[in-house]
Amino acid sequence: MREIVLDTETTGFEPTEGHRIVEIGAVELFNHLPTGKTYHQYINPERLMPKEAFDVHGLGDDFLKDKPLFAAIGQAFLDFVADAQLVIHNAAFDMKFLNFELQRAGLPTLPNSRATDTLLIARRKFPGSPASLDALCRRFGVDNSAREKHGALLDSEILAEIYLELVGGRQPDFALATADKNKSSGASGTHTDWRPRPRPVALPSRLTEAEAAAHAAFVAKLGDAAVWLKRG
Repeated sequence: MREIVLDTETTGFEPTEGHRIVEIGAVELFNHLPTGKTYHQYINPERLMPKEAFDVHGLGDDFLKDKPLFAAIGQAFLDFVADAQLVIHNAAFDMKFLNFELQRAGLPTLPNSRATDTLLIARRKFPGSPASLDALCRRFGVDNSAREKHGALLDSEILAEIYLELVGGRQPDFALATADKNKSSGASGTHTDWRPRPRPVALPSRLTEAEAAAHAAFVAKLGDAAVWLKRG
């Protein structure tokens, strides 16, 4: 299964108000494994950069003025994406901008059904907890120390790690797929005797200090008979 983890940077929030894409970054996964293939492109938005947007991603008018227009790179972007499923954090935002730019350039648009939204996955999995990219980095122990400002390619690389944790851990089906392949081909090796084993390094706790404090306060209200106070 081929997936493209994708992020964009823009001049603002609404393409219908004249805002445009200024950067696209994407990372290719195959069967939940990074292939090493990426797509990265800066884009001239044909307008001035608002200060609020510049403060987020640091892409200014002087830097972008000699970059290609979206119409010049749109087909190359579609060629990279091909028919892969897209993995995007807050997919509705990026999809509306991508489809606005594609339509403006006279190119085929991308169906929203092709987008897997990691923001929605995180909110379902951890209701009531922060679900920003930085919050999920803290939850899963993903290194985001290089993320001084938003950047489409760096954010895509970080999101790829987070996505694999959200769907069950990094390389969730790698060992099983290898075992099946070796078994079917008659290849020798230990993969045919694969068994799940503990992680060599345990993941950091996914329970935040605030969540732990809230639980302790809840248990305290239940009195001495609370089941959490009992030890088997």
